Amino acid sequence: MVFKDYLLQNWPLVLVLLAFIVALATTVFLEKKIVVRTYVLIAFIFILSIIVFLEFYFSGKVEYKSIRLVLTAIRYSATPIIIAQVIVALVKRVKWFFIFIPSFLLTVLNFISIPTGIVFSLNDECKIVHGVLWILPYIAVGLYSVLLIYLLIKRSNKSRMEIIPIIFLSFTLGSGLVLPFIFKEAYAPLFCVTIAIAVFAYYEFSILLLTKKDSLTGLLNRHAYFADISHDPKNITALVSIDMNGLKFINDNISHLAGDEALVTVSLCFKNALKGRQTGYRIGGDEFIIVCRKSSEEEVIQLVERIKKNVSETKYKCAIGYSVNLNGDKPISELLKESDKMMYQEKKKYYQEVGFNKDDKGVI
Repeated sequence: MVFKDYLLQNWPLVLVLLAFIVALATTVFLEKKIVVRTYVLIAFIFILSIIVFLEFYFSGKVEYKSIRLVLTAIRYSATPIIIAQVIVALVKRVKWFFIFIPSFLLTVLNFISIPTGIVFSLNDECKIVHGVLWILPYIAVGLYSVLLIYLLIKRSNKSRMEIIPIIFLSFTLGSGLVLPFIFKEAYAPLFCVTIAIAVFAYYEFSILLLTKKDSLTGLLNRHAYFADISHDPKNITALVSIDMNGLKFINDNISHLAGDEALVTVSLCFKNALKGRQTGYRIGGDEFIIVCRKSSEEEVIQLVERIKKNVSETKYKCAIGYSVNLNGDKPISELLKESDKMMYQEKKKYYQEVGFNKDDKGVI
């Protein structure tokens, strides 16, 4: 009977999680670490759905008061842990240990609340009563949600195709913070399916986006560049050409792994410099282009300065050139030729300053 009631209440969640598992099992080009973390997230959501069901199944049953206290402590603790796991699953290169520290501390506080009632307690009718720190789990979830959205935006290309799904994810997480205050305990059973749908939808979008992304750097790829510049080209007011200095030297004299690390590092510098209507692409080995739409020349110059500042904080060097077309009357090919010319002049100047001939083998 209990199993039947669980399925009746959580069947949509079960279907979403099964679809998620099938999608993961058939996606062969994701990093193994990301796949494992996502499986862990799915398991967390499923287990939490069982805990939430049992907790409210025992609601009002005084003889099960001690069991419900433990289940409530687990539910209060699991919610921020799941959002932390979402961060670990969706955001690459985050230190998972530090991400989980606040949720672990909150878990300790929630279990301390069983005898003390500092976060929650149960009255004589086995109903939840708020303690003085009852708002802490909601604050933790809110802060985790803000951190997740911030990291996703920061590491995106600031393009519309990436920002819109992040907005959807923001709306979903925001609803999980607001609706409990509107619907009270009635919302608790909906939390798991809300998170599952949100993450699954974002995951599916990410898979589609991978066809347009460079797998190493996370920037958009050459195919996306040619597709995007053919769309409304008159809105393209500037191009920025970037070429990394010395990548061949790193590959030939250190290792290709070190070269990959260099490309990832400088790409992150570019992404962190992008603002609205500025999109970054990797179109070759160490060749990058930023397309600026409806940007003034001042905004383009500021973008170049931000890139130079970010790169200067690493051990790598890049040559940068740009061209501006405020009236939209130049073809993209001419814009690219102008920005490339400036970039190659800067590259030549750099190699003269460091004492290399730019045509020397193993330098470029």
